[in-house]
Amino acid sequence: MAIHTPQRRHGFTRWASVTHLQNNNMATAKQNFYKWHRILGLTALIPVMMWTLSGLSHPFMSNWFRPSIALEVYKPAPVKTKPTLSIKQVLDKNGINSFINFGQVRFNNDARYQVLGMDSVYNYYSANTGALLPNGDKLYATYLARYFTQDSTSKIKSITLQKTFDGHYQPINHLLPVWKVAFDRSDGMDIYIETGQSRMGTFNNNTRKAMLTVFEQLHTWEFLADIGGDQFRNIVLLVIVSVMFLSLLSGLTIYGLFWKKFKAATQNRRADKRKDTRFVHRFHRQIGLIVSFVMFTFIISGAFHLVVKLHNAGAGQKTYTQHIDSKNLLFDNILLPVADTSLKNINVVKFNDSTYYQVSDVKKNVHYFNTITGTRLADGDTLYARWLANIYHADNNAEKVYGKTEITQIRQFDNEYGFINKRLPVQKVAYPNGESWYIETTTSQLATKVAGIDRAEGISFIFLHKYFGMSWAGKNIRDVVSMLAALGVLVVSLFGFAAFIKNK
Repeated sequence: MAIHTPQRRHGFTRWASVTHLQNNNMATAKQNFYKWHRILGLTALIPVMMWTLSGLSHPFMSNWFRPSIALEVYKPAPVKTKPTLSIKQVLDKNGINSFINFGQVRFNNDARYQVLGMDSVYNYYSANTGALLPNGDKLYATYLARYFTQDSTSKIKSITLQKTFDGHYQPINHLLPVWKVAFDRSDGMDIYIETGQSRMGTFNNNTRKAMLTVFEQLHTWEFLADIGGDQFRNIVLLVIVSVMFLSLLSGLTIYGLFWKKFKAATQNRRADKRKDTRFVHRFHRQIGLIVSFVMFTFIISGAFHLVVKLHNAGAGQKTYTQHIDSKNLLFDNILLPVADTSLKNINVVKFNDSTYYQVSDVKKNVHYFNTITGTRLADGDTLYARWLANIYHADNNAEKVYGKTEITQIRQFDNEYGFINKRLPVQKVAYPNGESWYIETTTSQLATKVAGIDRAEGISFIFLHKYFGMSWAGKNIRDVVSMLAALGVLVVSLFGFAAFIKNK
């Protein structure tokens, strides 16, 4: 027995050394997790504070402190009498041989033809005398601004034609060009008017302008776009969101590795009745565990949003422009078989080698009549939408799609074609490959294009980032829930920073 004892002791010592080495490696790995969690957390701290604070302000900007306006949709008064002159008579009288489009509007107690010339400027001619109204587009924009605000007394401080987006009229509003009509009022009300379709782009008072500026800088980081462009901004934001994800992942990993140690330390402290000197760390862990799912939804939806924006980055969306020859308007528009009381607007379009009057009624129906014969085109809006979709497919270098295409008129916003798109009604051109192209036929413009990845991103953003899943409870409850989620992320970050300071 004495012969084998040293061998047994030697084997035990070697086993103990290996175990000790493994314990040291485990301890080192845990310390490294702690170290990287701190580094990642500190890196993401300022961005998290900017995003959560601006996120907290969003419900105030979009809901509770949103300025009110008397009317948001223009409803022209019913036409009592037909115009005396046809559009062709007015064009001939003013020596206009070609133009882009025309409309029919009524303001200041007179019916007028709104003619979009080859210089892309709207001119207004009396439908009864053919006389040109000087500064007509500016006057019509002012008329609409007063209509929407129902303010006929306040002075107009300024009115300017805006052809680009800016901090107060952001790309989410979609419509350009617009007239910015600034009222000389204590609330600083600005109304953005698209005269071509007699509609409002948006409206802002002083409070909303300030909130828009804060949100633009703290949430979307417009200052980065000013420095290096949109793609630079999106790449930087994606890197920071990735850091946030790693910080979240490392925090959960630490909790998983050390939870027994944390539990034992708490039990020993309570048993010894010692003062809780690490309550900041404990709150950071506990609240972090509670809001980890919320953080995950914000991070994933935000990252997905940025990836899709980078994927779609490239040349700007092209627009379709037509040229109409006045000699093709042989059939008088005032003879069209449409009741004056149901008429909303009348335009002209050209496709498939023919020119048509495009008549919109108050029920959102769009009718087409040949400008030479006056014959009605059956399913004209569907045919025109299909034709425009093919044009935009070619202009945007889209892949050719084979199979049946379904076309449906959309008269109200939904989860896929949301309120931010502004334009209604539109024709949804759905291709077999899953793409949907939304065409506003009354302006011949592509409202938006939704592909498979766009659709998935849109759903993830509205449900995981904007909490539209709570819409059943009402907008106020949804906003409160989203604010509590953002507040939880902010509190966890601040407790983490406090724990870091306390350790120093």
